Amino acid sequence: MDKPKINPYFALIIGVLSVSTSAIFVKLSSADAAVIAFYRLFFSVLIMIPIFFPKYIKELFYMNTKEWIFSIVAGIFLAFHFILWFESLNYTTVASSTVLVTLQPLFAFIGTFLLFNEKFSAKAILCAIIAIIGSVIISWGDFKISGSALYGDFLALAACAFITAYLLFGQEVRKRISLVAYTFTVYLISSIVLFIYVLLTGSSLYPYPPADWMYFLSLAILPTLLGHTLFNWSLKWLSTSTISMAILFEPVGAAILAVMILNELILWSQIIGGSIIIVSVTLFLAYEKRSKAVQSLEPQ
Repeated sequence: MDKPKINPYFALIIGVLSVSTSAIFVKLSSADAAVIAFYRLFFSVLIMIPIFFPKYIKELFYMNTKEWIFSIVAGIFLAFHFILWFESLNYTTVASSTVLVTLQPLFAFIGTFLLFNEKFSAKAILCAIIAIIGSVIISWGDFKISGSALYGDFLALAACAFITAYLLFGQEVRKRISLVAYTFTVYLISSIVLFIYVLLTGSSLYPYPPADWMYFLSLAILPTLLGHTLFNWSLKWLSTSTISMAILFEPVGAAILAVMILNELILWSQIIGGSIIIVSVTLFLAYEKRSKAVQSLEPQ
């Protein structure tokens, strides 16, 4: 495997900082969840067109049937991840929603084990458990025992499962397909799925105030093209579970932005939980990196 031009762990940090803005833009927008999701990916595809043509389009002709199926399935999972997560923000807070969405290790550990037979050290698993506990602590004072809040929590947890599946299918395709070709294909598929969903549900694609269009475009540039694209790039060198662990940083950034922009309250439980996440994720990435280094030195 080729050596990456930049450290994939550094790319993960930039990606997490970028996706931390996502919930804020969604909260600020007045559009329906599916409409926001559609424009987020549609604008991303439009921005990528000059890069995709004509250099990368030829890669699509060399994709085999399995890679096409995996790309289509990944695109569908990504579309419904956005629908479910954005909708959850209508019922619960930024902190609660982002915490549940980023509990991906619960699904990623099982998925990578079943699909790729990936093994993890006891220390790495312990760090993952501690990070998940930290995520729960963040949301402890924010969860509300009410029908609407619980419904929002359920939507966010479902969105978590979908984004993990999206990464799992992408991990296989990204081993051979370039970042630009894969990303453009998946985002285009997601856009088509979301467009059909919007039409079927009767949501309006226009008109919206100028501020909403700014939020749509910002979602395309920051959390999507910069955030998720860096995650896709990292899939060539890092596992789905490692990326999922790093994304646990997102609630920390999102909670801080929610305080600054949306005037949402931040509790001591969220500060303590965020600190636990930072420490446990850092240790997890260190153990994973050390484990891969040891494996590369072992005779094949």
